[in-house]
Amino acid sequence: MSITIRQLDSSNPDFTAQLMAVLAFEASEDEAIDRAAAGILADVKQRGDAAVIEYTNKFDRMSAVSMSALEIPHTELQAALDSLSPERRAALQTAADRVRVYHERQKRECGSDGFTFTEPDGTVLGQKVTPLDKVGIYVPGGKAAYPSSVLMNAIPAKVAGVGEIVMVVPTPDGVKNPLVLAAAAIAGVDRVFTIGGAQAVAALAYGTNTIPQVDKIVGPGNAYVAAAKRRVFGTVGIDMIAGPSEILVLADGTTDPDWIAMDLFSQAEHDELAQSILVCPDADYMARVLASINAQIEAMPRKEVIRTSLTNRGAFVKVRDMNEACEIANLIAAEHLEISAEEPMQLADKIRHAGAMFLGRFSSESLGDYCAGPNHVLPTSRTARFSSPLGVYDFQKRSSIIYVSQAGAQTLGKVAAELAYGEGLQAHARSAQYRLKS
Repeated sequence: MSITIRQLDSSNPDFTAQLMAVLAFEASEDEAIDRAAAGILADVKQRGDAAVIEYTNKFDRMSAVSMSALEIPHTELQAALDSLSPERRAALQTAADRVRVYHERQKRECGSDGFTFTEPDGTVLGQKVTPLDKVGIYVPGGKAAYPSSVLMNAIPAKVAGVGEIVMVVPTPDGVKNPLVLAAAAIAGVDRVFTIGGAQAVAALAYGTNTIPQVDKIVGPGNAYVAAAKRRVFGTVGIDMIAGPSEILVLADGTTDPDWIAMDLFSQAEHDELAQSILVCPDADYMARVLASINAQIEAMPRKEVIRTSLTNRGAFVKVRDMNEACEIANLIAAEHLEISAEEPMQLADKIRHAGAMFLGRFSSESLGDYCAGPNHVLPTSRTARFSSPLGVYDFQKRSSIIYVSQAGAQTLGKVAAELAYGEGLQAHARSAQYRLKS
């Protein structure tokens, strides 16, 4: 059965409305899920470890009697790393090294130590940058295992200087994935617990007798995890609420259609709600890509997921030229943007909104998922308009430095007092005036 993908044309009068309808995605705030997550959070907050054990045994079909049974010792992490084939261990190490090098460069470029400057009157102003004390990393388990998520979340936290990294990963039926444990060993994770779901988020957010309370929780999860992260935000920081994965390909028609078809598959295979969009000025080329999609789909192990994703949420967009393609890309603000064209750098200069840009026909999005170096935790659902990839900066906080000299207080005190009286805040004004010379 061939796949039918909706076709849009930018020359149509109602094109923008059609495109926005394709992009529309409500993060289905299922009330039942939200209520269930809220109940679990409250229970873990009250009963701590006992509730975590109870929910983990229930949802992951475990039989733990204590939290010690749910914590993975470092010796087991190292054993998992040692058990990998030489080829797989080398690949994991290479990916980790590239992610670390990129984020170390990011830390240097961000000015990791902050800055200060001195004004003529001796007043010193500036900013101090310090890492978070404790971070919790949620790694999905169950249907799939994601060692790449371990690297992408833990390594920038380590580079930032986070004091302790606590990882949680569900292990349904007690099955642990060696590659995930090996990634934790390589990334330098401090503690690993085999728990997941809303109960894991609660344990990290509130702390238990066994699991330390963290300052921030990062990492993707299912609907219950997302609902729990929303509810604990404010008690702890969170990275983002991620929606379905997305890829937007801007193609000028010079790349092998089979490559583009597989790039679209690479996101569609994540789940049925993932979105793959091709934008191109060449209608004949888009027809060749569609033909390639139908020629290659049957060989895909996750073909039904891909088929549903492309049929329900995929789109081919015909545009006038590549400049208009860039304008549409800025409107879409995709998580992953491939510019598969002859002059990708010039076109990239026109892009303002994208989670990550993959430039040129050899830059497949999958390289960014695993080993290119930049982080694969990216803003989805058009939030690239105002959000950034996960990075070192997400594991740091900034404190303003204000040292006012006696001379500076004479000038600033008068200004502050005048404004404070205008706001009706007498103590503010008097506090500033006490420093003035009589």
